[in-house]
Amino acid sequence: MRLFLHKKAHRSNNFIKQTTRFFSHNEDATIGEITKILKHNNWKFYLESSNIPRKLNPDVIPSVLHSNIDADPKTLLHFFNWSCQQMGTPQNLKSFFILAFVLCKSNHFLPATGVLKQMISTRVPISALVDCIVGFCKDYSDGSKVDNLVFDVLISAYQKRGLWDEAVSVFLAVKGSGFCPRIVCCNNFLKDLLRCNRMDLFWKVYEGMVKAKIGFDIYTYTTVIGAYCKIGNVGEVRRILLEMNEKGCKPNLVTCNVVIGGLCKAGLVDEALKLKKSMLSEGLVADGYTYNLLIDGFCKQKRSGEAKLILQEMCTTGVSPDHFSYTALMDGFMKQGDLDEASKIKVEMAANGVKLNLVTYSSLVNGFCRAGKMDKAVDILNEMILAGVKPDTRIYNLLIEGYTREKNTDKANELLAEMKERDLAPSTYTFSVIINGLCHSGDLKGANQLLESMILGGLKPNVIICTNLIKSYIREGQIEEAIKLLNKMGDEGISPDVFCYNCLIDGLCRANRMEEAKTYIVQMVERGLNPNGYTYGALIAGYCKGGDMQKADMYFSQMLGCGIVPNQVIYTSLIDGHCKNENIAEAVSIFRSMLGRGVIPDLQIYSVLIHGLARTGKLQEATGIYAELEGKGLVPDVFTYSSLISGFCRVCDMKQAFELLDHMCKKGITPNTFTYNALINGLCKSGDIEKARKIFDGIPEKGLPLNVVTYATMMDGYCKSGNLADALRLFEDMSSRGIKPDPFVYNVLVSGYCKEGDLEKALSLFDCMREKNIASTINYNTLIDGYCKSGKLTEANELVNDMVTRQIIPNHVTFTTLIDYHCRKGMVEKAEELFLEMQKKNIMPTVVTYTSLLQGYNNIGERSKMVSLFEEMITKGIEPDDIVKSVVHSQLKEGNSDKAFKFCDELVERGLFSRDVYEVLVNTHCKMGEFSEVLTLLDSIGKQGLMLSFATCKTVVHGLYNSKHENEVAQVLKSMVKFGWVPRSTSLADLTDDHKKNSVSGDVMRVSEQVAY
Repeated sequence: MRLFLHKKAHRSNNFIKQTTRFFSHNEDATIGEITKILKHNNWKFYLESSNIPRKLNPDVIPSVLHSNIDADPKTLLHFFNWSCQQMGTPQNLKSFFILAFVLCKSNHFLPATGVLKQMISTRVPISALVDCIVGFCKDYSDGSKVDNLVFDVLISAYQKRGLWDEAVSVFLAVKGSGFCPRIVCCNNFLKDLLRCNRMDLFWKVYEGMVKAKIGFDIYTYTTVIGAYCKIGNVGEVRRILLEMNEKGCKPNLVTCNVVIGGLCKAGLVDEALKLKKSMLSEGLVADGYTYNLLIDGFCKQKRSGEAKLILQEMCTTGVSPDHFSYTALMDGFMKQGDLDEASKIKVEMAANGVKLNLVTYSSLVNGFCRAGKMDKAVDILNEMILAGVKPDTRIYNLLIEGYTREKNTDKANELLAEMKERDLAPSTYTFSVIINGLCHSGDLKGANQLLESMILGGLKPNVIICTNLIKSYIREGQIEEAIKLLNKMGDEGISPDVFCYNCLIDGLCRANRMEEAKTYIVQMVERGLNPNGYTYGALIAGYCKGGDMQKADMYFSQMLGCGIVPNQVIYTSLIDGHCKNENIAEAVSIFRSMLGRGVIPDLQIYSVLIHGLARTGKLQEATGIYAELEGKGLVPDVFTYSSLISGFCRVCDMKQAFELLDHMCKKGITPNTFTYNALINGLCKSGDIEKARKIFDGIPEKGLPLNVVTYATMMDGYCKSGNLADALRLFEDMSSRGIKPDPFVYNVLVSGYCKEGDLEKALSLFDCMREKNIASTINYNTLIDGYCKSGKLTEANELVNDMVTRQIIPNHVTFTTLIDYHCRKGMVEKAEELFLEMQKKNIMPTVVTYTSLLQGYNNIGERSKMVSLFEEMITKGIEPDDIVKSVVHSQLKEGNSDKAFKFCDELVERGLFSRDVYEVLVNTHCKMGEFSEVLTLLDSIGKQGLMLSFATCKTVVHGLYNSKHENEVAQVLKSMVKFGWVPRSTSLADLTDDHKKNSVSGDVMRVSEQVAY
């Protein structure tokens, strides 16, 4: 028995391996019998009347098909389909290919495609399929084009089923096996991939064609040019055109139109127009599509005037403009705001017999709505209805959006009702537009009612609608409702996006609900959403506002770690936050790092930094930043100038403040009330009350309002200068102008009364504040200080109790004031009680608090308690130097040098001494002429590794020299150099006054020179 389908036994490919098989005598007989029957017209009757159906199997069918390869293709196709029904099992892969081969050979491509589509449905792996068909073609190829046709049909079959990846896999596999689809197949394949936007696969096929050296024709080139145009690669388009020219393949009209379309899409309309003009020399005449591309391109570049000239040329050449031509031109003029010209084009369109269609009317309605010409837009709607053109949902959406933009939600709702009357179903977008309009107008009730109506109508709200509602809830302060809606979105299957979360997080941060905001960031991440710059910006701004700069900096670092570049708003928040916390060094550092990251600071950032520097007294740095601002070409505004003026006023540099005022006025920047408030404050602090009042009186003349700060500043100036009467007159004037006094105004007057010793009136005014429930901790502190200064400590303590009763929290100033005055009165035990009480209330003592209590202990000679308290301070991280110096100075001033030295000795024994205190002692011993103690002290300081300042070293040398201790001077200078207190190059002359340099003895000078070298 021969091997089936074994014509070329020397080959051993996959197909041969799959098809090689020995048939039994019975099967061979069956194949022969079927072959004879198929020659009859009524073969189906004969087959079904015999026992052959029971003998059929997937291996017999390919043998029958091959034995009848030259028979009628349709008969074989019908037999194939009949056998499928008889067997009830899938056909052998070989059967599909033999039949497809036979059908292609006789040009029956459609049935061949159907057979291969049927084969594809069996989900045969691509590799097995390709091996099989390639093997078949290699073994049975007769050298004709049928082989390639089979591959074309196979690829086409995959295309028709939308199996693009599989089609490309077949193409590449076949190409690698030595066969190649025809150029027609490749062109159609490329065209379909381009149409479906499968650009990744498009370039694979294109590169495969290039590698296979398939000769491109005009259609191939045109499609490839279309692909490059689609991705905006104009450079490659030019290259392809050159390649076409080199290969003698001239572009046709379609090719030129594709190129013109691509150039217009890339904004290169002049080059597109140039190409259109060169077409004539190549024997190509521009058609309507060419002109339409150019008109649309020029209009999109806002060059509608030139587009109109192209339309006129179009008419001159005998090419009639169509709907697209006129609509594109009208739309162009509309977008440029030239509604009159757009209306003229509409008239011309009608005059030329081109009826306006739905697209044209939509363009007109859209243009008038965007321009806010709602009456005109409605006229167009009515016109189109009269013309028999039915408006669609989009037309109504445009009108509704136009009215909501004009905040006319009533009219928008009328149009919604009209839509329903016309059986036009409102879309989700329709409802979204109206709900957004209602939200912006603050009508949350109406927005929610419309939302319910939408849901009842069977439409599901989208994330945009929910986000608008959340934003509105937050804007209205209804954060709980916003949270409920976000949680409900998940239940309804609406996934919140980053923008939606950001709205809620921003609202929570603005409300200082930072912990809740953080939980929603965690939820975002759990849902696979990454926080963006806006998310981090909200958190950073929230923490900056609350003064928690540590967390603000932490999230800023986290943001940078995620590769998100902070914007100017975030930098402004951080710089402002650090400035308000008086951490100016960090604010400046952030400012410089911003420049390093390429973020250009705007005027606001510069102004915020200048304000922070000026407020903390760093005026040199502030003026430096101001100069940098001007150097960048930015123009300072009133806030910038006022910040600098305020800074100079704080340090009473009124000359510089007024020079800045003149400078800003010359620049055409008008000072505001804040500017004048700063000047009044500076003049009052400088004691120039008269000039301050002159500026105060001139503010209304400049058309500016006097505010509560203006009055408070001027009144404070009067009170501090002892002029309470004028302050009270201003208070009456303020009330008559309807300006409501704030706690600071009352505080100024209470302080004024206290200063005059009129505690009765001070208390009366304070009682007025308590009745209005506006008394604050500051106001209480002022009155407590007044009572203490008058020796009324009992009343002062009662005020503290009243604070607690009214749930007004005392601060460290409250307790420090009481502790200080109790110590002055010798009531140290009561001071100690207050000291403990403040700590129980979690109010931390400050340097001033400790100083007051130390002074109290000092007054009663409790040195051991002083040392213990000093030790406690150091344990709590409070810098002690100023306190110790204060105590020592106080004791020395009172002539208690023994007390001072004994106190210092105890501190030395406990290791609690520092350089500054040593310097106090050194200077004191020098002034008292106790130079033996000085020398001992210097030796002790050096051995402890402490440093003395150059000024102190100079004091010591001066003292020794003036007291005729010249021998000791040389020894001391050696020690100073040894301990590193002065440079090795220091001479004795450097440490003595200029006028005494020449009188220094030669011996001493020589000693100092030896030390230096």
